[in-house]
Amino acid sequence: MGRGLGRSTRVAKAAAGKRAAEPKVQIGAIPYRHRPDGIVEIMLVTTRETQRWIVPKGWPIRGLKGHEAAAREAMEEAGLLGEVGKKPVGRYTYWKRRTRDFVLCKVRLYLLAVKEQLPTWPEQEQRRCQWFTQADAADLVDEPALGAILRSLKFKAL
Repeated sequence: MGRGLGRSTRVAKAAAGKRAAEPKVQIGAIPYRHRPDGIVEIMLVTTRETQRWIVPKGWPIRGLKGHEAAAREAMEEAGLLGEVGKKPVGRYTYWKRRTRDFVLCKVRLYLLAVKEQLPTWPEQEQRRCQWFTQADAADLVDEPALGAILRSLKFKAL
């Protein structure tokens, strides 16, 4: 799905000269499920402002381990509950747009095997969420490194 100069590249160029000394850490979840036909689906959520497709993610939460914070983000942003892996399956870096500047963020990703979606959740009115095949999810996210991680994941058959 060629898009020419990608959003990530445009943001990186706009952020040149505004680089933070150290990237800020974020924690993300890769929520997945197996359809009855065995196909793996990944849930993406939209950003609040630009409605781009991303994985649920956020800042570390005091008192929670990385995998616990990832599970919390998935619940808050998409109402998802499930079994979260304790070790990161990947990392990627991106430029987060803020009101007046950009901040470099390094995201640690944890797998979340989704068991349930709650009928209501905290950010339900602020975001859309949708299941996509693994390939489609990888194509829909703007960050090339995140897309590569989503493409490379191997899921055990049920």
